[in-house]
Amino acid sequence: MKLWSEGTSKSAGRVVRAKVSEMTKKINRQVLSRGTRAVNALRTAELNVLKGQRSGKRYRKYPYKTWYTASAPGEAPARRTGNLRMHWNGQVKTGRAAKGGMQVIAELESQEKYAAILEKGRSNMAPRPFVEKIREEAAPEIEKIYSEPYTRR
Repeated sequence: MKLWSEGTSKSAGRVVRAKVSEMTKKINRQVLSRGTRAVNALRTAELNVLKGQRSGKRYRKYPYKTWYTASAPGEAPARRTGNLRMHWNGQVKTGRAAKGGMQVIAELESQEKYAAILEKGRSNMAPRPFVEKIREEAAPEIEKIYSEPYTRR
């Protein structure tokens, strides 16, 4: 049996190839859209993890008019200036996957230099991990996004 029959411009082979190409483009657009939605889910989880009051030591903020409660070791970092919470860059990377498919990587990255120090700690400071907490909070929503059926729209 020959699936791709060549011949006139309205041959079955050309029609099938055109339809397959059209459906592939539609599905690839939906995959890219889901990557963007996954980045948004990560950003929402990040905002939730890095908000709220912490239970660490209290300090006076410069210029010593207000108070600030730091995070305790093991807690997500407390918000002092808001820079860590507000400076994130989300992006969707696409590429070719095996068997002609499309690979999508949803990525959220902090632009603050001290984010890694807070996450891992250093000799004079215990870690304030937040990356895994963001992943855990976003995971159910991201799984829901990627398990939706593809439509023919």
